Amino acid sequence: QVQLVESGGGLVQPGGSLRLSCAASGRIPNIYVMGWYRQAPGKQRELVAAIDSDGYMNYADPVKGRFTISRDSARNTVYLQMNSLLPEDTAVYYCNAKHPYGGGSEYWGRGTQVTVSS
Repeated sequence: QVQLVESGGGLVQPGGSLRLSCAASGRIPNIYVMGWYRQAPGKQRELVAAIDSDGYMNYADPVKGRFTISRDSARNTVYLQMNSLLPEDTAVYYCNAKHPYGGGSEYWGRGTQVTVSS
């Protein structure tokens, strides 16, 4: 049974940085796409960034140039480096792992709170 556990969230001032980590217990197939989603109060969960097995990265427009996703397949860990944080980045951030073509199981972490406020 695969579990995803996020860490690294917290309270940061606007313009600050945070690094989120997502560690998988159990084996995530290398073919799986790893991603970060976020959900702000009263809003739908949205994709923030994703990285596939070839290292191709995809970012949501609001975070382009500020966030960087990376992946350590040997450690079954994915990271999200967040710079120049804005109050609108405040949300619960969730880690996700899923098959790129829809087969197999999809996994979610429980989330980590990121609050950007002065």
